[in-house]
Amino acid sequence: MPPDPTVPDPRIHATLARLAGLEARARGFDFLPRQPVGSALSGRRASRLRGRGLEFEELRAYLPGDDVRAIDWKVTARAGSPHVRVTRVERDRPALILVDQRQSMFFGTVLNMKSVTAAEIAALAAWRILGQGDRVGGMVLSDTGAAAIPARRARSAAARLLDLVADRSLALSAEAPVVPDAAARLNETLRRAAGIVTHDWLLLVVSDFDGADDDTLRILTGIARGNDIVLALVHDPSAHETPTTGRMVVGDGTLQVELDFAAPRVRQNLAAVGGDRLKRLLAWQEHLDAAILPISAGEPTIPQILHLFGAPPRRR
Repeated sequence: MPPDPTVPDPRIHATLARLAGLEARARGFDFLPRQPVGSALSGRRASRLRGRGLEFEELRAYLPGDDVRAIDWKVTARAGSPHVRVTRVERDRPALILVDQRQSMFFGTVLNMKSVTAAEIAALAAWRILGQGDRVGGMVLSDTGAAAIPARRARSAAARLLDLVADRSLALSAEAPVVPDAAARLNETLRRAAGIVTHDWLLLVVSDFDGADDDTLRILTGIARGNDIVLALVHDPSAHETPTTGRMVVGDGTLQVELDFAAPRVRQNLAAVGGDRLKRLLAWQEHLDAAILPISAGEPTIPQILHLFGAPPRRR
C-alpha cells in the first residue's frame, strides 16, 4: 500500500504528535549536577552543572535543635536574641533550549534529516527538564529569525515550544528559496539568548552550527561565565563517511546538481563543510566550559542520548 502523501514522513519532518509522544521516553538521563561516570557531562573542566541553590524563606527566633550555622549574627545583634535565617532549596533551575530549524538542517543521508533529530533532542530535553520540576523555555531558529517561548514550569510551555519546532520543521522544503545571510542567524540568536539566560540557567543549543565562527565562541564563552551550556552538535554521517563511489543529486532550493563521489574534489568539499566543522567545534571544548555532544542524524536519537549521558545498557 503506497504511503499517504498527506501524512508527513517522520524521517523528513518532525510532527507535534511525535514530539509530544516522546514525553514517555524522556527518562534515564538528566541535566542535574550528579552525573554517571560515563556521562559526557561529568568531569567538566572548570565547573559542574549547577544544582538548585538556596532561596531565602524567613527570619525567625532561634529554636533548640536549629543549626547554629544558620544564625544571622547581624539580626541577632539588633534584636538582642538569637535569630536564624531559614532557607529552602530552590524549586527549579530554568532552562532555555535553542533549536535550529534552518534550511541547513534539512539534510540527511541515512536515517533522519538533521532537523528531525534536532527536534527529537529538544523534545526529550524539554520533557525531562520539566519532569524534574524545572522551568523550561526555548527559541526556535529558522532562516528568517528566531521565535522565543518564555521559560515556565508548565506542560503548556513545553507543548508551545514543541508546537513551534514542529511548525518550523514542516516548513522546511527542498523548494524553499535561498535566504541571504541565513548562517548569520545563529550568532544573532545566541546574542538574544545571552540576554535571557542571566545567571544559573542551563542553555541547550541543538544545531549543526552552520555559520559558527570565532564570534560564536566569544558569545558562548560569555554565557558560560554564569550559566551551564550543553551543545548538541547534530551531524550527518556524510560529514565523516563520504563514499568513494556513487552519485547523489542535491539541491539548494533553487538549483540541483549531481555529485560524483569518485571525484576527489567533491569529497574534499564535503569534508570541508561537514567533517572540518565537526572537528573545529569539538576542539572548542579546550577553550569553552561546555559539554559538546555529537549526535548523528544517521542513528536513532534516544539510544545516543542515553549513551552520552552514561546510562547503563538495558538488559534484554
